[in-house]
Amino acid sequence: MEFNEYQEAANRTLYGTEQVLTNCALGLAGESGQLIDLIKDYTFRGKELDREQMVHEMGDVLWYLSQIAQWADIPFDEVAQNNIDTLNKRYPDGFSPTK
Repeated sequence: MEFNEYQEAANRTLYGTEQVLTNCALGLAGESGQLIDLIKDYTFRGKELDREQMVHEMGDVLWYLSQIAQWADIPFDEVAQNNIDTLNKRYPDGFSPTK
């Protein structure tokens, strides 16, 4: 699935009011926290890393990101491509901890 296709499909589930941006920003923070808690439990509490739950939480994070971009009239493909361009400039030969 392409990022713009995802963004469009996800948008059909957005309940819009004048507070969409704030709702999405707060939702992104909350869902990111849930993902972080899974990782924290794995790292510091010895729990199994629940892949299915991670996929679920990352999907929630992705939904909120896509809807923030939608609100700002930014194609999600543009967000992804811009990030890759930045990484390519920053690490033209790929990342290496010795460089």
